[in-house]
Amino acid sequence: MTDAHEALATIRAGFCLSPERVYLDGNSLGALHDTVRRRVDTVVGDQWGKDLIAGWNDHDWINQPSAIGNRIGQLVGADPGEVLCCDNLSINLFKCLTAALELNAPRTRIITEAGHFPTDNYMADGVAQLLGPKRCEVEAVPVEALSTLDFSDVAALSLSHVNFRSGTLRDLPGITARAQAAGALVIWDLAHSAGVLETALNRHNVDMAVGCTYKFLNGGPGSPGFLYIAKRHQSASNPLPGWMGHADRFAFEPSYRPAPCISRFLTGTQSVIAMAAAEAALSIFESTDIATLRQHSLMLTQYLMDQLANHPVTRDIQCLTPYPAHERGSQVSLRLEEGFPVSQALIDRGVIVDFREPDIIRFGIAPLYNQRSDIDVAVDTLADILKSGIYREERFSKRGTVT
Repeated sequence: MTDAHEALATIRAGFCLSPERVYLDGNSLGALHDTVRRRVDTVVGDQWGKDLIAGWNDHDWINQPSAIGNRIGQLVGADPGEVLCCDNLSINLFKCLTAALELNAPRTRIITEAGHFPTDNYMADGVAQLLGPKRCEVEAVPVEALSTLDFSDVAALSLSHVNFRSGTLRDLPGITARAQAAGALVIWDLAHSAGVLETALNRHNVDMAVGCTYKFLNGGPGSPGFLYIAKRHQSASNPLPGWMGHADRFAFEPSYRPAPCISRFLTGTQSVIAMAAAEAALSIFESTDIATLRQHSLMLTQYLMDQLANHPVTRDIQCLTPYPAHERGSQVSLRLEEGFPVSQALIDRGVIVDFREPDIIRFGIAPLYNQRSDIDVAVDTLADILKSGIYREERFSKRGTVT
């Protein structure tokens, strides 16, 4: 076993995963690691429980957004002072969109992708409704159309690095360079790439980016988001100015005076407990590196696609995820007409996946803890479910609030 594999095996052993289940949903919610559990216990019991309000100074709670942001920056290829951990992805995207419009005035057009994760387009439409057509217009286009799109009057382009439905990886360097050559700013959504593949934001001259910490970064359900703003753009205004983004927070001045750095994009007080969980989860990555995780992810996703293609029961299933390594993220998406009941039958058998409308089952590969044996169990279980037809039982068609 190589040193890299030994390191991953050690990391995997720390995750709270039942041996009776195969967890392939890290692209929706990462698994709990013992490091996170212990950290939250310490913050709640020792810091808050014993020190109370003194914790803001004694345990430096006040600087969590910047300190944790810098840790995220190491994973996504940003310099210190370019990433904040705060709020959630949607709110951070709102901030970035309005900042881009300000920086690129008098341009008013925002281009989004037609297949974007819906909240990204909702937020863009919300900005347009708030500002009105003279300040902002939004157009959603297919990603394929970007190669011929005229960016000469575009203020901002908003895209997902990895498509949440298909798992397709976009050409971040090429798209960024082409849009910027025409004067547009580019905002990348890293929700399905942070923690599993190299984004190298600075190296590729990315303007802005947003992401979350509860998927492949394993920060826990509802853990905070993050935003990246290149230093050259940090003079822009925060459209949601709050006291945490003030140049002198505890002066309590009657008017807003923004901090002279990325901290101006803070708004209100963050959850210390949630931030601590995210920070502890990020510490797990210190035992490995993104290149190793990417290599392991590609091996597992290819192995899954090969096993599906070679099995007599599953080989005719349509796979939406591209086979070439440079075109896929860290998930494999299958299209099945009876996708929802099949996904529920898988879950009932201990293979945890998720479903996306209208007919997509997603197998999320978290390279920190998934391994080849997980793939073997998943493919064999899927084949047995399809062959037996058990998914047709009525109980598997009942929908909960969350799918």
